[in-house]
Amino acid sequence: MTDRDVHLPVAAQPTIDSIADYARTAEDAGYDCAWLPETWGRDGVTVLSAMAERTETIDIGSSILNTYSRSPALLGQTAATLQELSDGRFRLGLGPSGPVVIENWHGAAFGNPLKRTRETVEIVRQVLSGETVDYDGDDFELSGFRLRCDPPETPPPIEVTGMGPKAVELAGRFSDGWHGIMLTPEGMADRIEDIERGADLGDRDPDDVQVTAGVTCCALDDPDEARALTRQHVAFYIGGMGTFYRDALERQGYDEAPEIHDAWQDGDRERALELVDENILDDLCAAGDPETAREQLERYEAVDGIDAIAVSFPRGADEEQIRQTMDAVAPQN
Repeated sequence: MTDRDVHLPVAAQPTIDSIADYARTAEDAGYDCAWLPETWGRDGVTVLSAMAERTETIDIGSSILNTYSRSPALLGQTAATLQELSDGRFRLGLGPSGPVVIENWHGAAFGNPLKRTRETVEIVRQVLSGETVDYDGDDFELSGFRLRCDPPETPPPIEVTGMGPKAVELAGRFSDGWHGIMLTPEGMADRIEDIERGADLGDRDPDDVQVTAGVTCCALDDPDEARALTRQHVAFYIGGMGTFYRDALERQGYDEAPEIHDAWQDGDRERALELVDENILDDLCAAGDPETAREQLERYEAVDGIDAIAVSFPRGADEEQIRQTMDAVAPQN
């Protein structure tokens, strides 16, 4: 049975308490994991700590902490600490993010994202082992230190993001899980083939790689409002978050993706929104009235190889809309 996770919102949330309360609500509704992103608002680790302390059974995960703003050793320390704090419920989600965030916000050079992610995962695993860390890589060289507290009895899984075929293949070779977003059910099936190929190259069982499909959901009594919020969200990601999402959409056969990107970049938001037509919304998202949203999520559940669906929300959704959606597509429904 496919797990049902929730990808908690961070945009415009009033307090840490409000985000932690979403996690409690997700726990009560039967969701399997509450994932928290880190962008350019509150830092993810502090909020994940609050979530861990205020929940009891739901898994707590970072999706994602980027591999440029924290060192691999610090990420390992963080994973060990959150695993202890959550009594073994933590899942470490890592990824390179993109140049828009890394260069414009963190002021770091964005380069070799795949290699950097792989080296980060390998170092974090050494840290979590409790053994002395000795690592000689292209981006990182470490020697002589070990964790000065007991390592977790059960190390948390390390899951990664990636958009292109090569990135996903590498996830199949070295990660415990892969998160895909802005992908149709057919696009997810294609990327799962990359996971399987990578697992074969790494002499691994592809079933050991947890595949999570992130799907933007908005289930409201007013279906037009739900779709308008979702359309704005999709246009923002294609147009305003670098080229990764544009390229992912174009790989899936949407020739209008570059035009959406260019219109957004040129400040013609109205044109960008027009280009995100009904077909794109139906293919990529679960938006409309509750019954429609649930039916659209079922398309992802039908894809062989998807282990979990992470319900996410449009960036412009308010608290009432988020809670209505979370309730409408909860596992018990």
